[in-house]
Amino acid sequence: MTPNTVAVLGLGAMGLPMASRLAGAFEVTGFDPMPASRSRAEATGLTCATTAADAVNGAGLVLLAVRDAAQVEGVLFGDDGIAPALTRGAVVVMTSTVGMDAVASWTERLGELGVALVDAPMSGGPKRAGEGDLLIVVGAEPAALDTARPVLERLASTLTVVGDKPGDGQAMKTVNQLLCGVHIAAAAEALALADALGLDQQKALSALETGAASSFMLSNRGPRMVQGYDGGAEVLSRLDIFVKDLGIVGKAARSAELAAPVAAAAEQLFLLGQTQGLGTADDSAVIKVVAPQRRTTVDDTASTVDNVEGTTGGTQAAR
Repeated sequence: MTPNTVAVLGLGAMGLPMASRLAGAFEVTGFDPMPASRSRAEATGLTCATTAADAVNGAGLVLLAVRDAAQVEGVLFGDDGIAPALTRGAVVVMTSTVGMDAVASWTERLGELGVALVDAPMSGGPKRAGEGDLLIVVGAEPAALDTARPVLERLASTLTVVGDKPGDGQAMKTVNQLLCGVHIAAAAEALALADALGLDQQKALSALETGAASSFMLSNRGPRMVQGYDGGAEVLSRLDIFVKDLGIVGKAARSAELAAPVAAAAEQLFLLGQTQGLGTADDSAVIKVVAPQRRTTVDDTASTVDNVEGTTGGTQAAR
């Protein structure tokens, strides 16, 4: 085992650009259970194994880029899990948002094999993953973090250590996802309302971005919400991911005996989107839950805008 060998398990929307980014600095072997995903990865020049066990053989660091806690459990300890193939002294880096529930158990079971777990959920999307521009929050024992740090720093523009044990990263990411989900839902309602009031959505978005109502999610998802009405936005983050993530938020809040009514309301919007067949669409499609179609109020635009300005004081409405 050498510190420069990295196995990336999961070559989907986030895993592949992360693997490609790491391949510029480390010896990387990838694996995905879907042959098509392996083929796409190999087409980029990435070396892929045909089994997860083969991918981790001799790897000093194993990066998991999977969807949820059930997949983490399966990859590590399932019938074809990698646990027996891991090299003593290796580090497993968990990059997904999976919640805190099972992290202590995974840490203990891996520890019995002489393997450390680094809890390092990431945010930023596929493009930023490929550019090394991710936000990564980490919970890990210092020695394990020291081993993982060169890999994490290759992927991150912002690396924040929030605690010294696995689970702390998931806790911080849960807080992060509460805000992200709420901000996307709020952006959807705001742009739907702008349309319902006869405003041009793109002009409304531009105005909102310059004032106190601006947010990262408004600027990032807002254009895709507008595009969604014009044939559909590119899928960069699936809507059903926020069904999962806000479910984690709700469970964590209940466990902490904390009310989170705004997060619960946002979760309902994403759940409705999933039941309406939007689960695999970009999460910006949540605007279609609020307003399935853009309204055609062109003829009434002038009078509507005059009305709004007359009752709110003109430019004050955009602040």
